[in-house]
Amino acid sequence: MKRRWSLVVAVWLACTGAAIAQDKLGEFIPADPPQPAPEMSLTDRDGKTLALADLKGKLVLINLWATWCQPCLKEMPSLAELPKTLGDGFVLLAVSEDRGGDKVVAPFVDKHGLDTLKIYLDPDSKLGHAFKARGLPTSIVIDPKGNQAGRVEGAADWASETMLDPLKKLLPAYPGKSLPDTVKASSE
Repeated sequence: MKRRWSLVVAVWLACTGAAIAQDKLGEFIPADPPQPAPEMSLTDRDGKTLALADLKGKLVLINLWATWCQPCLKEMPSLAELPKTLGDGFVLLAVSEDRGGDKVVAPFVDKHGLDTLKIYLDPDSKLGHAFKARGLPTSIVIDPKGNQAGRVEGAADWASETMLDPLKKLLPAYPGKSLPDTVKASSE
């Protein structure tokens, strides 16, 4: 019986590993078709709550990360620049999945100079489960209509055109508001 169970587990692991390997880490994977984002709320480090529904009309990037995750740390500098690069129609939600909450996150933020990032806490991984995150970091892109437009699994270089182009295409149009020069220059 033990042998049979071991064989079942081995086959399952092989299939799961092959499925994960098919998706390229650190690349934008469009949702086909886009699905409505789950109705969820986030809590920031000050205890204030934000509902995802309140962000309709904006392009939202939810980045699930943890302090112990080296690939998460690797992508943080370029991730932190995204709001400046993409402008008013974009919102970045950096969501820590650390079980220790702000007790673990606060020293990490101080040590790495990440105080410009608005950080939310998800110590029970409710958001990670709702978005079916298979690992960290995972970033979910929600379009201005509130649909999951795609995701990135693994660390990404958010300053690269490969990552910026799909995001720029999803940015909402704001009448009378011009896009930042960094967006215009690379999208023309």
